Amino acid sequence: MTTMATMTDDDLLAGLRRQDAQAFATFFETYADRVYRMAAHLLGNEQDAEEVTQATFLSAFKAIDHFEPRARVSTWLYRIAYNHCLMVLRQRRTDIELPDEDAALPLPNAMVDWSHLPETEILSEEAQATLRAAITDLPESLRAAFVLRDVEQLSTAECAQVQHITEAACKVRLHRARLHLRERLSDYFAEWVRQPPKEEPL
Repeated sequence: MTTMATMTDDDLLAGLRRQDAQAFATFFETYADRVYRMAAHLLGNEQDAEEVTQATFLSAFKAIDHFEPRARVSTWLYRIAYNHCLMVLRQRRTDIELPDEDAALPLPNAMVDWSHLPETEILSEEAQATLRAAITDLPESLRAAFVLRDVEQLSTAECAQVQHITEAACKVRLHRARLHLRERLSDYFAEWVRQPPKEEPL
């Protein structure tokens, strides 16, 4: 008997197409957190992320018969979620006009050597909050490329499939996103480096 722990993608798809309750539960438990995390990064709003997560699984359940095995289940689901995120962003009417994909992006103005900083400072709650804010401030397409590739750990090919772009365009967006984030975090850590050292208590 196939259990939740041993269920493969093929088993999962077969169960979903049979409308099997265990398959539905496994599908949701396996991917819900990932979809929510991606949506939260892209939308910067927990309520919108929750609504996108629900809408994503409803859409996936309805479209399961049209799933093509040439793609991974996770990639297919991320693509559905990404499309729902785009709809939310368009409803907000806050899309940022992006430059030509071939245009050069200026290099960061300030670069700080973080190697000598204490690990506790780099991994602090404040630093993590700064990173999340920096991700949220990225233009939508750059933010999506970074979240899908560096946060969700999708391959470049999968990122391109999710965003409906070429792998070359995906690499360009990812490079720009990393440069923007590097500059933003360099500014943050530059402030930390410039702070006078704390005096040791006598």
